[in-house]
Parts: sequence; structure tokens; C-alpha cells
Amino acid sequence: MRTASRTAELVALYRAIESSRSAATRLFVDPLAPAFLGPRFRWALRAYRIPAIGAAVPWSIIDGHWSGPRGTVAVRTRYIDDVLGAALRRGVEQVVILGAGFDCRAYRIPDIARTRVFEVDHPATQAKKKAVIVRRLSAIPPHVTFVPADFTTDSLEGVMPRSGYRRDAVTFYICEGVTHYLSLEAVDTIFRHVVQNARAGSQIVFTYIHRGLIDGSVSFAGGDDTLSTVRRVGEPYTFGFDPAELSQHLSALGLDLIEDVGASEYRKRFLEPRGRAGELLADFQRAAVAQSRSSACPPAR
Repeated sequence: MRTASRTAELVALYRAIESSRSAATRLFVDPLAPAFLGPRFRWALRAYRIPAIGAAVPWSIIDGHWSGPRGTVAVRTRYIDDVLGAALRRGVEQVVILGAGFDCRAYRIPDIARTRVFEVDHPATQAKKKAVIVRRLSAIPPHVTFVPADFTTDSLEGVMPRSGYRRDAVTFYICEGVTHYLSLEAVDTIFRHVVQNARAGSQIVFTYIHRGLIDGSVSFAGGDDTLSTVRRVGEPYTFGFDPAELSQHLSALGLDLIEDVGASEYRKRFLEPRGRAGELLADFQRAAVAQSRSSACPPAR
């Protein structure tokens, strides 16, 4: 990949749209998201901000006929924000964002500057992100370290030690919008890294696709259109978990499943209280939190 991820820009658009909602209805504010948008998506954001125009825009042109993408990105972003916030309040020492894309949590989450944040992603996407951050903030904040890596060829054990990462620290990992582009082996390698290279009690929050969408064993509204869209843009889904098997799978790797949520829980927790219960979400997209119960790392001194 020689250019920044196309889906990373689309996710930035969805976060910018959510941030443009009224204070009473929005789930979060990401002030940097609009800075990552190209001309087409900047036009879409401007159109959305004008009620009379935004209501008339055929959003399938922007969404690419995905099933519930904007709503799903919004609720999963808020979910991960909340889980990260709780980890920071517990005193987590490091945050590692895998496949960081245009994720701006390192710059907008309260008190995150008190910890070290490592953003791991492909150099092409990082190049654009660095340019935007420097343009908007004047410099990369000192608590943030960019770690260039290609998950298909580079190992975390190879790239993280050179970045200043501490194996003896309680660490919180974010793996949002990543697992469904990898293989089972690559996903398990990430989970093993958490267990073997962070202090016991470290956690990972990750999103995943229901395996039934990929193998065709479960029918989801809009599922076929979604698969066609991601194949067309050159970023096809390659992997998913069966939610019924997730806890056992993680346990075998040394992780305890803390929570596994999907569209119904997102709707109850975030949308219904804001009068948005009817918003479309993708039923095949889920998020989970797991915690390591053992570690090969020495205790912190």
C-alpha cells in the first residue's frame, strides 16, 4: 500500500459527521477528524451540516452501499472511548493503538497525555496522519510515538521494543477495524503479544466481524452489499469470529473475555438515551474486551 487507507478516511468522515450533531444527541467530539478528509468527503461533511441539504443527500453514494456504517462507527467509537477512559482512570501506563489509521484518541481523550501512547500502522497512512497533526497542533505531542508496521509482514515483537515500549507496564491495547482484514494466525499473534509482552491485567479492546457474514452461514441485512463494497475498494474482509466461540478461543490464548457487545447493546447503551433508537447499525459488527490473566514479563519495580 503506497497511499493512506481509503477506509481510514471514510471512518474519519463518519466521526466528523457524528461530531457535527447537536450536543444533546452526539456520542463524542473528534475535532481533528475533518482535517483528514479529501475534497469529496469535505463536500459531504459540508452538505451534512446544512440540514435542508444533508437530509436530501443520497448517502449511499458516500457509504458505498454498506449496511449501517455511519451509525456503527459512531457507537463503536464511543464504546472504545468509554473503555479506554476507564482504563486510564485505573492508572494504565501505556496505550497501544494497533492499525491506528486516523484515530485521534491520543489527542482528544481527557488525561491521556499522562500515559505513553504508541500508534502502530502502515507508514503510508502514518505519513498523512503526521502531516495533519503537525499542521493542526504544530508538533506531535511528546506522549505519542508513531510505530511504522505492516501487520502482514512485521511482528509486534520486532517493532515495539525499538519504540520505547515497556514490557513490564500495564498496557491497554486498541485494535479497532483491524481483525477482519487479517488471517486467524495474524489475529492470534496480536492476542499472544498482549499476554506475553505486557504485565498481567493488561487489556485489549477489539472489533470483529461475525464469521457467519464471511462464510455465508448467517444472513445479515445488507451483508452482501457490504462484502461487495469492501472487495471493490481493494480492502476485503478476510476473517471473523463466531461470538459463541470467542470466550473459549481467547481463554486458550491466556485472555479472559470481559465483555462482548453488538448492535442491540450499542442501541440500548448509546442511542436510545439520545432519541436515536431507530438508527441503522450493522448487526455483524461487534466489539469485545479481554484481559490477560498471566504474563511472561517481570514485575514492575
